[in-house]
Amino acid sequence: MNRIEGKFRKLRRERKKAFIAFITCGDPNLATTERLALEFARLGVDILELGVPFSDPLADGPTIQAASARALKNRVNLADVFRLVRRLRKKTELPVALLTYYNIVYRFGIKNFVKQASLAGVDGIICPDLPVEEAGD
Repeated sequence: MNRIEGKFRKLRRERKKAFIAFITCGDPNLATTERLALEFARLGVDILELGVPFSDPLADGPTIQAASARALKNRVNLADVFRLVRRLRKKTELPVALLTYYNIVYRFGIKNFVKQASLAGVDGIICPDLPVEEAGD
């Protein structure tokens, strides 16, 4: 059982709802993202959703689009996101899901992406632009 599944089981037993916090990785910078993630864990956030910066985040609103643009301006990339999750795993068991676009996954290589995400300690992936009917792999 992964951390997300375990968290939802625990919350269900306690008859509680999940508080899922979202931040774009690298906005305003990676050090701040790391500090915020650890503070979220300390404050009792149930799951952290980390946005992977993308140049064309059409499924997101203007706030997340702007955050993604700022992170990209800081040259934050997928390797940075995986390194950040690895650092978080040394300090917290807070479940982490990545919000990313399929183009990032596809260009990185689906199997390689899944392998690297798993090795880093990522617990889940949200890919808003990949229809379920087309998500065989």
